[in-house]
Amino acid sequence: MKYAYEDLSPEQFENLIVLLCKRLLGISVQGFSKGPDGGRDAKFVGTAEIFPSKSAPWNGTVIIQAKHTNGYNKKFSESDFFCNSGVNTVIGKEIPKIKKLKNNKQLDHYMLFANRGLASNAESEIRAHISTQCNIPEESIHLCGTGQLELYFKDFPEVPKLAQLDPIDSPLIVSPDDLAEVVLAFALNKDTVQEFLDDPPTPRVPFEQKNTLNNMSAEYAKAQRTRYLKDTAQIKTFLAAPENMVLLGLYETVVDEFNFNIIAKRKNYQSFDEVMNYLTDLLFNRDPVLRQHKKLTRTMLFYMYWNCDIGETSDAETD
Repeated sequence: MKYAYEDLSPEQFENLIVLLCKRLLGISVQGFSKGPDGGRDAKFVGTAEIFPSKSAPWNGTVIIQAKHTNGYNKKFSESDFFCNSGVNTVIGKEIPKIKKLKNNKQLDHYMLFANRGLASNAESEIRAHISTQCNIPEESIHLCGTGQLELYFKDFPEVPKLAQLDPIDSPLIVSPDDLAEVVLAFALNKDTVQEFLDDPPTPRVPFEQKNTLNNMSAEYAKAQRTRYLKDTAQIKTFLAAPENMVLLGLYETVVDEFNFNIIAKRKNYQSFDEVMNYLTDLLFNRDPVLRQHKKLTRTMLFYMYWNCDIGETSDAETD
């Protein structure tokens, strides 16, 4: 059973990891409140119950970190997360904190969890880098990505329930008021709203063709369609209702703004996966209402793409 970790807040993801570590290490795992973490989101002191195994458990102080991203299908190996010579990456920024904890004898073992995919070669490279930089034995470093998380949750199915996670295929339950709130939130900080113009609909191109034109990966497109396609009819019906003409005008204004920014900011080599991840990050960072309704916001962005309101729709547009 897969979970939409990207729809969680960083605090929710940290809570999920703390609950998991209580099973792996012991009930005395201590989580820390929000704020500067000094290189740690949680810690455990003592002899672990079952990690890395019952016969040879870790002993001492275990420092635990949870690194959350809003982006879908992100990897440990991406340059924003890890680069051998990069000090401004996620790992690069943590190295001095880990080193300080190790030098102050406040760390014997280190665990890093992230909602990213982790390939074996990236795992070996990152673990070796942390080991060399921070003087920690490689066997005392554990990296965990989404694949391993899913395996853990098969062994401990109660953990996602305690953290109140929903599987990705759970139905979207939303009232028109919720959807109106999100659409209105898209237009926050605008002094005026353009009057809605009844433009002719954009010709619908096959989804696979649109993905090729926009350089959206097959994996990303399939996941988007699986998660959000079932809700597009509800959005279309809502926006088409006569009483929601003002909201439809706001929607069209937002679509125009997104399209202009995509054209202006997108680099030729970028995939549309990156564009969608960038837009979600931008929206969540700027607006608390959208952060509160992450799944609904992602659904709205998919609707814009599926409905051919954003992204290229014909070869002529790429010339």
